[in-house]
Amino acid sequence: MTEKLDWSTFTLGSSGVYEITVRGYLDDSWSNQLGGIAIRNATTDQETPITILHGELVDQAALFGVLNSLYGLGFPLLSVECVPAEMSP
Repeated sequence: MTEKLDWSTFTLGSSGVYEITVRGYLDDSWSNQLGGIAIRNATTDQETPITILHGELVDQAALFGVLNSLYGLGFPLLSVECVPAEMSP
């Protein structure tokens, strides 16, 4: 059963669990420089290498810091999703 999430109290200063997917492989040694977020490598059905970053960030400023770092490293952004904490792996 899927619950509807109440986003009415979520603000720019709210912490959140995020899943970010980029094209290419990012070594997990970058985790500390990206806010301690977990890094997992995979491939798409078309064998395109992707990296999935998953973890809690203290606020949206931290999220933008991670996104800016990924941009600076040259990783094309495929998706960003704020996920309920209870859905974390």
